Amino acid sequence: MRFKKMTSLALAAFMAVGITACSGGKSEGAKDSPSASASQSGDGASPSASAGSEGGLDHSKELELTVFSTTANYAGEQTGWYGKILKDKFNIKLNIIASNLDGGQNKIAAMMASGNLGDIVVFGDNTTDYPNAIKGGLLLDWTKDGLLDKYGKDIVASFPKAIEKAKVAFGDGKAVYGIGNNVASNQPGPSEGKDLTWGPELRWDLYQKIGAPAINTPQDYLQVLKKMQELEPKNENGKKTYAFSMWADWDGNYKMMVAKQFANMYGYDENGNTLLYVAADQDKYYEFLSDDSWYMKSLKLYFDANQMGLVDPDSLTQKFDDVVGKYKDGRLLFCWFPWLGSANYNTPERTAQGKGFATVPFKEEKVYSWGFNQYGSNWVMAIGAKAKDPARIMEFINWLYTPEGAMLSTGGGTAIQNGPKGLTWDIDKDGKPFVTDFGWKAFADQKGTIVPDEYGGGTYYDGMSQINFPNVAPGLTNPETGEPYDHNLWTTSLKRNPSKLDSEWREKMGALTPKEYFVKNNMIAVAPQGFTGKPPLLMDKALEQKNAQIGTVIQQYSWKMVFAKDEAQYNKFKQEMLDKVKGLGYDEVLAFSVKKAEELFEARKSVTQ
Repeated sequence: MRFKKMTSLALAAFMAVGITACSGGKSEGAKDSPSASASQSGDGASPSASAGSEGGLDHSKELELTVFSTTANYAGEQTGWYGKILKDKFNIKLNIIASNLDGGQNKIAAMMASGNLGDIVVFGDNTTDYPNAIKGGLLLDWTKDGLLDKYGKDIVASFPKAIEKAKVAFGDGKAVYGIGNNVASNQPGPSEGKDLTWGPELRWDLYQKIGAPAINTPQDYLQVLKKMQELEPKNENGKKTYAFSMWADWDGNYKMMVAKQFANMYGYDENGNTLLYVAADQDKYYEFLSDDSWYMKSLKLYFDANQMGLVDPDSLTQKFDDVVGKYKDGRLLFCWFPWLGSANYNTPERTAQGKGFATVPFKEEKVYSWGFNQYGSNWVMAIGAKAKDPARIMEFINWLYTPEGAMLSTGGGTAIQNGPKGLTWDIDKDGKPFVTDFGWKAFADQKGTIVPDEYGGGTYYDGMSQINFPNVAPGLTNPETGEPYDHNLWTTSLKRNPSKLDSEWREKMGALTPKEYFVKNNMIAVAPQGFTGKPPLLMDKALEQKNAQIGTVIQQYSWKMVFAKDEAQYNKFKQEMLDKVKGLGYDEVLAFSVKKAEELFEARKSVTQ
C-alpha cells in the first residue's frame, strides 16, 4: 500500500474498506450466522473429492509455494479463511516473504542475487526490479509450453490488453513474464469503489462539535485538528491523541510516504521512480523538489503540525501495525486513507452513536483516480524461473482474475476483501449479492471478529489474502452479478439502513458515498490509461544507482525536516538535502524523468484520440 501497498497504495491500492456497520433490517436471504456447510471453495471441489482440475491437473499432493512480495505487509504462512479456500480448491499453501518487513530494497537485491525469487513474485513497480529480473532470467515466460493458453484461459479471454502490454513492453513482442494489477475492461469514470484511494478523513463527530469550519487548503486542517485535539486530548483509556501518526516502513524511492498524499489529492501522482509528479488529466508535471511540489509543501505542513503538538512522536520509530492499533484505539484524528481510518475505528457501537472517521475534503481538492485500465497498472504478478509446478501456479493466478477469485479478495492487503461466499456474503433470490450480518460485523471489526472453524478459524483480519496484490479493479462490474466487485457498491449495501454516522454525513454532504460526492462536485481527476505500443524507457544501471542514492537522501532528510527543532533547523536541513542531491546527479535523473513524462503523455493519446 510502501504506498505501493494499496492502493497503489493498495495499494492499492491499491486500494478501500472504510465500512460503517450498523443495525437494521436484513437483506432477503441474509443469515444471522454462517452456514454449517463445508468451507466455501468457490466451486465446492476439494482435493479429497477430486484429484484433478478442469485442465487435468493433479491436486492430490499439497503444493507449498513461496510468494516473494515487495508490496506485502505480512510474512509467513497464509492462514485463516483465505488459506483454507486455497487449500480446499487447489491444495495450495502459501508462504509469504515480504521485503518491506525484511530489508526493503536490500532484500530484493539479495533475492535477485541468489538467482531464485521464489514461486510467485509480486513487484510493486514495473520500472526497475521487474525488467531487471527478466534480464537476469529470474522469471518464467508464460508462453513456454503453452502455459498461458492452457491454464490462463480466463486471463487471455477477459483481459487481452494486459497480455498485449506484457508482450510488447517487456517480452520483446512474444514473451509474457507477468500481468499488471487492477486490470479492468473498458469502463468510463473513476475505477475506485465507495471511497477513493485518498480522503482525507477526520473524526467526524469531533469536527461537527467544533462547528465544522470551512477547509480550503490542506494547511487549514491544522487549526481544525488542534481544536479537535483540545476537545478530546485523550482517548477512552487516557492516552494522548494526535492528528498525524506516521510510519517509515512504507517509505519508497524518493519519498517519505505520507508526504506525497496531498499531491494525490491535487490530482498528481509520481510517474514511476522519477523526479516528477504528473497531472492525471493534463499534460502537466512539476519537479519533485520544487517550491510548487506538494511533497515539499507537505513536509512544511507536518513540521508546523509537529510544532503545534499534532504529530505522534512515535512516528520516528513505529511500524504500520502500530498505527493501525492507534486508529482502532481512538488515538488519532486525521487519516489520509479511507481504508485505514474508518476501517479500524468505525465499529458498529461507535457509528451508532455518530462517532467515527468520515471523508472531509478541502475546497481545492481534485483527487487522483487511475480510471479503469485495460492494460493493468504498474504492479506485476509473475512466476519465478525456478518455480515448482508452473502449471498449477498458472491455474491459481488465472483464478485470481476470474469473477470467483475477484469476489473473494480483489482489493488485496486489507482493502476490499469480500471474504467467503456463505459466510460474509451471499446471493439473493434475484441473483444479486448481499452482505450477511456476520459480514457487516467482520468488515467493521476485522481484528475482533472470529471466523468459524469450518471456514478457517482465527480472526477475519488474519484470514485476509496477505499477498497484497489487487488483481481486478474493485469498481469493475462482475459479469455474473451485474454489480461491482466492491461490496460497498452493491445495491443491497447502499440501500441498507445507515448508521447515525452515515446518515449525518450523507445529509451534510448531499451524497450516498464519498465517490458520489467527488463526482458530483467535479473533484476527481481521472487519468487515461493508455499504452504507447513500445517497450518502456528504462534507466541504465549507472543512472539507476544515482536515482537510488538521491532517493535515500530525500527520505532521510524528509524525516529530519519534519522533526526539526525550529524553523531555522528546518531550513538548514532543506538546503543540505538540495545540495546533496545536486551532487549525486539530480539533473541527469531529472532529464530522464522528463522523457518518461513525455512517454506517458504519448500513451494517453492512444486513449483520447
